[in-house]
Amino acid sequence: MAQDMEQHVWKALENFQIELPSWGFANTGTRFGKFLQAGAATTIEEKFADAAMVHQITGACPSLALHVLWDFPDGEHSVPEIERLGRRYGIRPGAINPNVFQDQQYKYGSLANPDQTVRAAALAHIVQSIEIAKRLNSRDISLWFTDGSNYPGSANIRQRKALFAEALRHAHSRLSSGQQLLVEYKPFEPAFYHTDIADWGMALLLARAAGPQARVLVDTGHHYQAQNIEQIVAWLLSENMLGGFHFNDRRYADDDLTLGSIDPYQIFRIFHEICYFEWETGIRPEFAYMIDQSHNLKLKIEATIQTVATAQELYAKASLVDHESLRNAQLSTDIVAAEECLKAAFATDVRPAISTWRVAKGLPADPLLAYRECEYQKKIELERGAKNLASLSTYA
Repeated sequence: MAQDMEQHVWKALENFQIELPSWGFANTGTRFGKFLQAGAATTIEEKFADAAMVHQITGACPSLALHVLWDFPDGEHSVPEIERLGRRYGIRPGAINPNVFQDQQYKYGSLANPDQTVRAAALAHIVQSIEIAKRLNSRDISLWFTDGSNYPGSANIRQRKALFAEALRHAHSRLSSGQQLLVEYKPFEPAFYHTDIADWGMALLLARAAGPQARVLVDTGHHYQAQNIEQIVAWLLSENMLGGFHFNDRRYADDDLTLGSIDPYQIFRIFHEICYFEWETGIRPEFAYMIDQSHNLKLKIEATIQTVATAQELYAKASLVDHESLRNAQLSTDIVAAEECLKAAFATDVRPAISTWRVAKGLPADPLLAYRECEYQKKIELERGAKNLASLSTYA
């Protein structure tokens, strides 16, 4: 039985990869300010170097999601540098993330802004991001919008919906055959009265309006308290509209905490729905597992390693669910037996099997311990500390 469990875990880990976010290695904060870290990445090369360290020590993170405004200071002219860094550090450029929320012109929205000039600028930026993705051979263009309103009556909600559909159709028309648009949703913040893409249903409708190469992106922090995220995942799977994930954890809303730090059972249940779908259909969907977190207090690389290791553990646990027994229990309405199928897999200690898989791959048995014992953190704090300290005045 133990050998069979280990084989399941090894098979699951062989097929599991998760994409790192470039911004996860940089100084981040809240709306109240930033708490700077001496070792935080300050350049795109430092982000690639940090991502390479995480991949080297976990073996599960071969790609780095990039942010056009933050990682491409010269727009498309930055592409050769990104290509060079990818080759140097052995990290593939991943999802391309446009930024249509930071500039002052987006105060009243981007694609739904009442000002046609602003809408055109936002769309042009998204199209530019698609072209950057083509040059980098990146499949995914990840779209998140802050568009919405804070006061009743201040926006024409139906008109804004139509503007989004029109703009996304145009963006979709610029995709190459191997690319896809990922439409993300969020119920609130920074818009608190209404958000233009507030939930998975709105994202689904707009993705379908955009075209056949658009899918929904599920950020695990972008939901109301107690929302059943795994049900959303199951529905999107059944509609062939699940494009990928931004993984994080939360206590309240979009806390962007390390994965599994609050509710690991929820992430397990999400992975279970995916594994169950694959078992029932024989189809393994090609969507993106990505991390989207804000490491304000934990050290950036340690927090990332924690999340990757937790994702591997929870995915391995989900692969152990006895699907045959579960289906029989569901068909016979044996509720207790069905629940026990999930609980038994979740309670299984897969860490020894994961450790042996890592050693067999030439990886450290305990990646977090290995990182703490190496000199990389001390090295980057010495190299970057002065730059990060010098930027204190920027956030005063």
